Amino acid sequence: MIIESLQNEKIKNLNRLITDNRFRKKSGVFVVEGKQENERALQFGFEVVEFYICENIFNSNSPEGKIHFVSSQVYEKLAYRGSSEGIIGIYKTKEFNLSEFLPKENTSVIVVESVEKPGNLGAILRSCEAFGIDALIVTDSKVDFYNPNVLRSSVGCFFGMNVFSATNEETLTFLQKNNFKIYTTFMDETAENIQKKDFKEKSALFFGTEHSGLSDFWLGKGENILIPMAGTIDSLNLSNAVAIACYEILRQKLEK
Repeated sequence: MIIESLQNEKIKNLNRLITDNRFRKKSGVFVVEGKQENERALQFGFEVVEFYICENIFNSNSPEGKIHFVSSQVYEKLAYRGSSEGIIGIYKTKEFNLSEFLPKENTSVIVVESVEKPGNLGAILRSCEAFGIDALIVTDSKVDFYNPNVLRSSVGCFFGMNVFSATNEETLTFLQKNNFKIYTTFMDETAENIQKKDFKEKSALFFGTEHSGLSDFWLGKGENILIPMAGTIDSLNLSNAVAIACYEILRQKLEK
């Protein structure tokens, strides 16, 4: 049977999961749109509940699991990307407990404090995965990790990353207990060129909010670094700054 009405109870529930953060958290499930994103969710062990597939659009073998078929019109109303790829999955959420993370001797961690924009968090996840960062810690988070915009902008990189949510205090305690070198990004005269620091050792690099940077909690907690810039502007978009830093970390680790 093909679901053709937006008033169908399953479709109304799915739409609410997509648009309502509180309902999504209460339900303990989240929504994944797109072929690659669903493949990565399954690859990294997320437990699927069910799929919604539009056969007129989806051009691959159907995945294993409970499947509801929907019309093109219904799918286009549900999907952020309209007629793209034809598959939406619902999965059970997981917890992100920092105490479960076991860092190695040369572990590299990116920490972002109170990130506010889902698209930025997704882009940061994408950069961390691409450049081999071992974990992303989000302190005092203002963004739901399972927000569809986070998953979408990360192009599924979320699923293969170590991602943790913690308070500033919990994060500091964890990093100190595990002997991390801490680098902060305050814009002041103490900041040194990022290229002069050694990221081959166990290190954690901190970034603050999009509009005000790191909070005073992190003042004096580590060495202060900056990304050298030649133009007249004195700052970058948060996700761009993280991407450059991630590349520098990888560059150093690839040096012989």
